[in-house]
Amino acid sequence: MSGHSTDSSLRESAQRRGRCGFMMLRLGFAWSTSSATTKHIAQARLSTGSLLRKNSPRTLYNNWCSGLPKALQFGQKSVLASTRLFWDSSRSSGVIFFSMASGSNGPDRSKTPKHTNRLSKEKSSYLLQHAHNPVDWYPWGQEAFDKAKSEDKPIFLSVGYSTCHWCHVMERESFEDEEIGKILSKNFVCIKVDREERPDVDKVYMTFVQATSGGGGWPMSVWLTPDLRPFIGGTYFPPRDSGRRPGMKTVLLRIIEQWQSNRETLESSGERVLEALRKGTEISASPGETLPSGPDVANRCYQQLAHSYEEEYGGFREAPKFPSPVNLMFLMSFWAVNRASSEGAEALRMVLHTLRMMALGGIHDHVAQGFHRYSTDSSWHVPHFEKMLYDQGQLAVAYITAYQVSGECLLADVARDVLLYVSRDLSDKSGGFYSAEDADSFPTVESTEKREGAFCVWTAGEIRELLPDIVKGATGAITQANIFMHHYGVKEQGNVDPAQDPHGELQGQNVLIVRYSVELTAAHFGISVDRLSELLSDARAKLAEVRRARPPPHLDTKMLASWNGLMLSGFARVGAMLGDKALLERAERAACFLREHLWDEEGQRILHSCYRGDNMEVEQAASPIAGFLDDYAFVVCGLLDLFEATQRVHWLQWAEELQLRQDQLFWDSQGSGYFCSDPSDPTLLLALKQDQDGAEPSANSVSAMNLLRLSHLTGRQDWIQRSQQLLTAFSDKLIKVPVALPDMVRSVMAQHYTLKQIVICGQPDAEDTASLISCVNSLFLPHKVLMLADGNTEGFLYQRLPVLSTLVAQEGKATAYVCENFACALPVTCPQELRRLLLE
Repeated sequence: MSGHSTDSSLRESAQRRGRCGFMMLRLGFAWSTSSATTKHIAQARLSTGSLLRKNSPRTLYNNWCSGLPKALQFGQKSVLASTRLFWDSSRSSGVIFFSMASGSNGPDRSKTPKHTNRLSKEKSSYLLQHAHNPVDWYPWGQEAFDKAKSEDKPIFLSVGYSTCHWCHVMERESFEDEEIGKILSKNFVCIKVDREERPDVDKVYMTFVQATSGGGGWPMSVWLTPDLRPFIGGTYFPPRDSGRRPGMKTVLLRIIEQWQSNRETLESSGERVLEALRKGTEISASPGETLPSGPDVANRCYQQLAHSYEEEYGGFREAPKFPSPVNLMFLMSFWAVNRASSEGAEALRMVLHTLRMMALGGIHDHVAQGFHRYSTDSSWHVPHFEKMLYDQGQLAVAYITAYQVSGECLLADVARDVLLYVSRDLSDKSGGFYSAEDADSFPTVESTEKREGAFCVWTAGEIRELLPDIVKGATGAITQANIFMHHYGVKEQGNVDPAQDPHGELQGQNVLIVRYSVELTAAHFGISVDRLSELLSDARAKLAEVRRARPPPHLDTKMLASWNGLMLSGFARVGAMLGDKALLERAERAACFLREHLWDEEGQRILHSCYRGDNMEVEQAASPIAGFLDDYAFVVCGLLDLFEATQRVHWLQWAEELQLRQDQLFWDSQGSGYFCSDPSDPTLLLALKQDQDGAEPSANSVSAMNLLRLSHLTGRQDWIQRSQQLLTAFSDKLIKVPVALPDMVRSVMAQHYTLKQIVICGQPDAEDTASLISCVNSLFLPHKVLMLADGNTEGFLYQRLPVLSTLVAQEGKATAYVCENFACALPVTCPQELRRLLLE
């Protein structure tokens, strides 16, 4: 999967599948190791912006290496000279990519486990994948910490996630190796962490790895002192030396040697970097600092995105290409307040072209719906086949928003398509949503080796066998296969460029991509567009049936509050826009799931995760993980979207409760903004505030808008001030590199343009009330809140917003009021008049 949940102001750390590996070794040693291809992508979170502006990755890296024992300095110059180097300085700081060798994937399913360790008692799919390694693994927790201290051993911390291709590779190569397992178990306390389960731990040590090397990724490998202070860090290691590249065994033996003979030097070098990180990662508002100008920040963000925009196929950068919903949502918000300008028109053009190209490309699953993680090429053709829940939630919102703006039916169809996939393949019967589907699977039931994309790709022969019927009325003796292959670019020899397939896993295979419009394909074969659409739909259904019989990819059934919050927004926003009651009911089921399974009523806290058990029931870990900032922010946002979509006030009430709890747990009363995790946790060495919107938006970005929306829905003026304080704390980055925080820029814009309160006075189930609400939902209005005043003066909204009592229905008809700070325009009862008023 992608560095999922994670991201960076840097470009999402990946290179072309065939050209680059993923290791990004970046140790505190000046080593390079064989890395992985970007079947796995490393979108590493980077919370070290200010540090890296003051000290470049290369400078800090060199200083770091010079402080290490010489035995750990493996020929820095020769390593750099022999390694292809990629440097991306397009944003506030750079990241280095090393081109590395790679390996294949695929465990032997016939073997009975020889070893079982304590991870077998865990719930995380990723930890369970390592339960039979010959390594004495511990989960993150006090038992491991106490063992390290009592035995005075260094800790080996290994971090990854269940759908990470190169995590699988390193497990098979190193953690299933008996010799390496013995070295690890004898000399280290070995801790395995699922980064999706413990994003707080991942962020701290990824910050260390990035700061000491200029990059990062997963699997992440870090060595710590018994008191959890890191002194060496890297990512993927091959098992044995390769040329000048040290393997895992060599790395371990050198560290053991140096721990015994030069421990003080190791610890002091690590402590120096840690101290620099404490200072460099601090984000706070300076005394007297004011909120940046909304239009200025927005214009700069637009210019920076326009500079990186790729004209031919859309998206940002050449390759690899990521969906980047945060960029697309910002550009549509920018258009909304700049409709008459050339910049506004260009912003909208970039969004619509990108979304169309993605919908037509191989990154979009044309047979089973949903979107893969990213494209390895510039044309959105050959993807990394993993599917992430957080992508689906955000892309559903992006596509339905683009439909609001353009009225283009394709975009609404894609939004529905995404939700169909999630409802079918990522949904638990409890109402929750699973985290991800893996990229790799077994090609056949007899296979013993997994291959990337095996579940999704097709040979020309398979297509011909499945679709042999002659199409009546078509020009010549044309089969359904001929038409399908033409439209979706299927070739006899396969349609995957070898450059995108270095290991030959996709040789002779086809990744479906729409090559022609339905009009052109229909004309080419002499049939009507309607007939063509029927044939293609029928063909896709036949392919889907065949796919269901293939061995499926691994499904990570972990359910995370944060990602469920993003998906809740997707169902609520699409359901409201399309007036689809079934989608809104699914959204409410998701909210009920969150309340039932991920809310600790006694402790008044969100829980971060729960799991599908062996009996298909929802289970919780023995020691439940308390929610992080992302969990609160994304769930609050989802609840606000659900409230506006359904006008059921209890969802707003719960959102308010969660926001109050978030403020208590994570707000920095001195520097403003929210910490990512509990700042009082003694096991976390850094109190971080994420300052990047990436594959997921920063929780601070989402919180800034949540506070604004809640203030206008509940009358709490202090939350407007808190939102302003939060944005001011991030003003340095917002002014200099707003492209790093496009979602936060939207909040700055909302502060500048102020939110409109749209109040519909009417009976909840009345047709005229529904017509006015439908009118509002049909428009993209980035700076508004919507509420229904039903006349119940004893209700929550009337109690919080006494002004509602002065707004009444006119002449017995449902009536709309458009207000700013509850100074309202003249009331309207006609949807057309309301539309005109809202678009003024």
